[in-house]
Amino acid sequence: MKLHLSSFMLGFGVGASTAAVAPRLRPVALELATTFYKIADALMVRVARSREDVADLLAEAKARARSRLRRPEPVAA
Repeated sequence: MKLHLSSFMLGFGVGASTAAVAPRLRPVALELATTFYKIADALMVRVARSREDVADLLAEAKARARSRLRRPEPVAA
């Protein structure tokens, strides 16, 4: 196996630049992750509220339907 100097230098340069840039990218990655979690939390709250609204609507419909079964409407003569 032959060592190619240009490939070796390219790999060394990429590794060195990654090691030098990584500490600077950490705050950016942290900010991106924070934003992602904020969006995910807001979405979960929205979904929970929507589910609660639907559950309330269905409970009201059920109560209305059952109350009509208990007391029939008067028949006009």
